[in-house]
Order: sequence, then C-alpha cells, then structure tokens
Amino acid sequence: MQENLALRGGQVVRWLLPLSVLAVLAGYLGPWVDHPVAGLTILGLDLGEYVKFLTPVRSGAVSLWREGFYLPLLAASLTCSLIAFRRELAYPWAVRALLLAVAVVAALNLLPPAWTPQRMLTPEFQQQTLWIALCLAAMLFSPFLALLPRWIVAVPVAALSVAALVLPPWQFFQVLPAIAELYNHPLAPGWGLFVMVLGLGGLFAAAVLLALPARPSKTESLTP
Repeated sequence: MQENLALRGGQVVRWLLPLSVLAVLAGYLGPWVDHPVAGLTILGLDLGEYVKFLTPVRSGAVSLWREGFYLPLLAASLTCSLIAFRRELAYPWAVRALLLAVAVVAALNLLPPAWTPQRMLTPEFQQQTLWIALCLAAMLFSPFLALLPRWIVAVPVAALSVAALVLPPWQFFQVLPAIAELYNHPLAPGWGLFVMVLGLGGLFAAAVLLALPARPSKTESLTP
C-alpha cells in the first residue's frame, strides 16, 4: 500500500478525488435557484433545458453555450472512469464499483427529458449524445485507462474541472436576472452552486497533486 500511495499527497489524493466527485454531483443536483414551492426550485441539472425558454436567450440578447451547463456531469463521469483502477490509488473493489456506477449515472443524466433515440440524433442533442458515448466508453475501458501515465489522466481531469468551475456558474449569473424577473423578486444562488464549486475546486487540486512526480520511497532515499 505504501508503494502504491507514493504519489504526492498520498491518502489525501486517494480520497479527495472520489469525495470531490460526490460533492460536484450533490451540488449539481441541488438547488441553484431555491424556492419554498418545490415546482419553482431550479436544479443545476435543469438549467441546460430551462435556459432555452428564457426570453433573453430566445431573442439572442444573452448568448449561451447550452451544453456548457452539462460540463460538471462530463467531468464527474470521466474522472470516475479514469481513476477507478489506478494502481497507485489502490481503491478496494467496493469503491471501484461505486465509482463506475457514478460514472454511468452521471453520463445518463446528460439525457434530456422525454428523450428518444431519434431525438438524440438531431443537431440540438448531438453533442450530448457524443458526450454520453464518450463517458460510457470510458467506463467500459476503465481498466485499460488505468495503464495511462498519471499526467495524461490528471490533465483532462484538471481541464474539465476548470471548465466546469467557470462556465456553468458564469452562464447561470448571466440568466439569473431573467429568472428573477419571472419570479418577480430578487434571487440569490442556492446552496447547490456553492457545493458544486467546492467539489470542482477539490477535484482540480487532487488532479494537480496526482500529476506531480512520485516522492521517492525511504529505501530509494537511503540508496547512495
């Protein structure tokens, strides 16, 4: 175990990665617009579809990359598949199974409401379809992805973490005034946004530590 955890941060990186993913999903599936009436609560997951119906977005006054709201799901799913079988992380089989299950759940949440195979092939949803295929393929080949060098794994995890940390919140604040106008009162971001941001920050930090060169073992340091 000591040899497997010779990476920088050791046990911190080992558990920061999955815990950060869970925080990302908890925040993403939590309320970004909270409201006492459940039907008026907007989850992070809802925004990719919800923004299509806002007047400033429909008129072009606010320009958004709609699929950008799904970046947290892409980051969470791919991270789980990339780390599940990493030898230096040495996860027990129960944790590996949980990571792969989370990878599938995150990927399938990229599906829009009332989807059909035909609908997923339309231009509007082609990007989501490609992302789902990528995530499910990564899950299926996760034992082979574990053979990649650590930095090749860390770079996409860090890049996706930054993209998901910046773009969805920025776009959310772009449309929050329009949502507040619909609700006819000022709105503050819900707790879900902050938990997701915290999780993505942890995921980025863990990816950076994962990319750092392994520290020498005690035996190596004593070798003349």
